[in-house]
Amino acid sequence: MTIAADNIIEVRGLTKRFHGFAAISNVDLDVRRQSIHALIGPNGAGKTTFFNLITKVHQPSGGSIRFNGEDITNEDPARVARRGIVRSFQISAIFPRMTVAENVRIALQRPKGTSFHFWRSESSLSVLEDRVDELLAAVGLEHMRDQTAAGLPYGRKRALEFATTLAVEPELLLLDEPTSGLGTEDVERIAALIRSVSANRTILMVEHNLSIVARLADKITVLARGKILAEGTYAEVSTDPRVIEAYIGGEE
Repeated sequence: MTIAADNIIEVRGLTKRFHGFAAISNVDLDVRRQSIHALIGPNGAGKTTFFNLITKVHQPSGGSIRFNGEDITNEDPARVARRGIVRSFQISAIFPRMTVAENVRIALQRPKGTSFHFWRSESSLSVLEDRVDELLAAVGLEHMRDQTAAGLPYGRKRALEFATTLAVEPELLLLDEPTSGLGTEDVERIAALIRSVSANRTILMVEHNLSIVARLADKITVLARGKILAEGTYAEVSTDPRVIEAYIGGEE
C-alpha cells in the first residue's frame, strides 16, 4: 500500500480488543500533513485507545498503521517516538522541582543524546540556552524561566508541557485534552498556542471543548463505540443527526 503524499498517517482496519470487547473496531483514518485533525466523541468512544495504538502503548489486535509511508504497526513505543510522533498527556508531565528553563533544557538534551548527563556543569550546556529562550517565548513563559515548575498555575504548567514537547521537534503532535481543567483565560491562551505551533507540523488532538474544535480543526473525525461515526468539517459533523444522537446519549 502506498501512502498519499499529503497524508502523514494512514490507518486501515485498526482494531483493538480487550478480553473480547472491541474498543476500536475496523477504523480507517487518514491524517493530512500539516493540518489540525480533531478526534471527538462521547465518553467511552475509543479516543484514548486510538491514541494508545498510534503511540504503541497498546499493540493492535488487527489492521495497520503507516507513518510517512512506512509500516509502524508492530514497532515499539521508543522507535515510534524517534520517528517524530510525540504525545502530550492530559496531566502535565514536567519536573516540578526544576525551574521552567531547566525543564525545557532537559527536553532539548534528549535528541542530542545528553538527556541524562546531569553531572555536567550548566555552562557546558549553554549552547542550548538560545533554543530554551525561543521555546519559552513561543509559549509565553520567557518571564517565568527561573521559577520552579511546581509553583506555576495549572494553565502555565500546560504551556510548559507544550514547550518541552516542542523541544523534541515532533513531526506529529498528539494532544490529549489540551484544554482540560483550564479556566476561560487559559483555554484561550492554549488555543492560540495550538494554532501557533501547528505551523510546519501536524496535530492530531482529542478535545471535548467543541468551540475550540470548531475554531482550530481542519478536519474532524467522530468516534462512537469504537467506530467512525462521521468525518468532515465542524459544520458538517455538528449537524449530522447520528453525531447529535451519540452526544445526547453518551456525554456526561
